[in-house]
Amino acid sequence: MAEVKHGRYTASIDGSFVVFLIGMRINRYRALRTWVPVARAMGPMLQTLFAHPEKGFLGAEYLFNLRGPILLQYWRSFDDLERFARSPSDPHLAAWKRFNRLAAADGSTGIVHETYLVEAGAYEALYHNTPVFGLAKASSHVPATGARDTARGRLGPRGATPRTGQAR
Repeated sequence: MAEVKHGRYTASIDGSFVVFLIGMRINRYRALRTWVPVARAMGPMLQTLFAHPEKGFLGAEYLFNLRGPILLQYWRSFDDLERFARSPSDPHLAAWKRFNRLAAADGSTGIVHETYLVEAGAYEALYHNTPVFGLAKASSHVPATGARDTARGRLGPRGATPRTGQAR
């Protein structure tokens, strides 16, 4: 089990980054032939990404619900994410084609993709008495003290309203 870091922490990352949510939804549990290959496809992709940080992958967190897994990923750029997704030499493209051949048409298994482009400094995070998680795990886990003590402070200048410069 992951070590709990007592106290208040935040994430710190230089520059812009991408948050990518990818998941599968099992619509028919008995349709093993469609959802099992989809579920198994993520392992080889993650092995490739963790073995090759130069591809721009920063890290990931697994989340689960009753209908299937969700993976919260962090990437250096959208270009890196897209390059990995479209590359014939990486495992994603073959898995995507297999999904479309086996599961997409009959509706037994669904796929979720959400991509968020985060500008430098346009994020805030707080982790209180938890293991290192999410963006802090994919970047730097730092104490939430001083200017980082509040959500507004962690957002820095973005915590001010555009017209007046006053805090929201």
